[in-house]
Amino acid sequence: MALSSISRPAHPVSQWLSRWLLVALTLLTASMASSAWAWDEDDGDWQILNARYGTAQHNIDVTGRLKELARSDRRFKLANELFHQDPAVGDRKTLRIIAKGRNGEVRNFDYREGDWVDGNQFTGWGRGDWGDHTWSGGWDGARPGQGGGNDREDDGDWAILQARYGTPERNIDVTGRLKELARADRRFKLANELFREDPAVGRKKTLRITARGRHGEIRNFDYREGDWVDGNQFTGWGRGNWGDSAWNGGWEGRPGGGYPPQEQTDNRVIINRATYGAGNRQADVTTRLRNISRGGGVNIKVDNSLVDRDPAIGDRKTLRVYFQIGRGAERVAEAREGDYLRINP
Repeated sequence: MALSSISRPAHPVSQWLSRWLLVALTLLTASMASSAWAWDEDDGDWQILNARYGTAQHNIDVTGRLKELARSDRRFKLANELFHQDPAVGDRKTLRIIAKGRNGEVRNFDYREGDWVDGNQFTGWGRGDWGDHTWSGGWDGARPGQGGGNDREDDGDWAILQARYGTPERNIDVTGRLKELARADRRFKLANELFREDPAVGRKKTLRITARGRHGEIRNFDYREGDWVDGNQFTGWGRGNWGDSAWNGGWEGRPGGGYPPQEQTDNRVIINRATYGAGNRQADVTTRLRNISRGGGVNIKVDNSLVDRDPAIGDRKTLRVYFQIGRGAERVAEAREGDYLRINP
């Protein structure tokens, strides 16, 4: 009689153990995949060192606050309300993120109010495990010994000595203002509104950049209103570490050349910025004060006629005006609501 093979069912305990091991292995694999995905998603090319918010002249460290925003949203729209204070009331502000690349280069990422900030290019964005508490580079980026800045991107052939705006007969030094524009944008369209005053009303003006080449030669770069100004050919453009305070070449762009400096006899009142309000509730009234002054003195009573809407209802407000006489040092004048504010040229 032939023997036949008999199949017996697996033992219940062994069957349960096999199923449990299969489930455990599946969960472990899924967990590892999820962890790897999360790391890859947060693994950008730039490591954040520091973040600042404001303008070149007035800014604050917001590295900690940016970590909170990054943990909440991978992408967010930049608005002044996201931060706990306004470092430059009345001015359009910038979020500047200073980061180091994989090759050690340091770069500034600038976002203006209304721009979208996307964390995809920054490593560890959502985890917030970034930031260098020893960083002391400030708004301008790296200091010597801190990574060298974005030299490759900013290494043009010409070093800027001075910038003037206007006509050959009437022009003003705008080297400081050009630094602000350079830090905000590598390329911008030249318009009269970019500067704080019009040195030749009714005339088409020119931005003249005087620069020194690698072999010591001096050259003028002229841009008319409506032209695009591109900083690629100027060394240190985005960092703003250029300009020679001792340069007196004037419009002609040579030492001792040009017309006599009109600043020596210029006694016009130049309104740089003006605010009206109380505490953190401020309204920008720069344009209003400029229209009142038009280069001359100011003698007005401080009240709500300066604004379309009361910025601090129920509080006594203050008018604060930052101004210059000609090209002199900036001053500040202020007066309380109900008093008179006077600025004499």
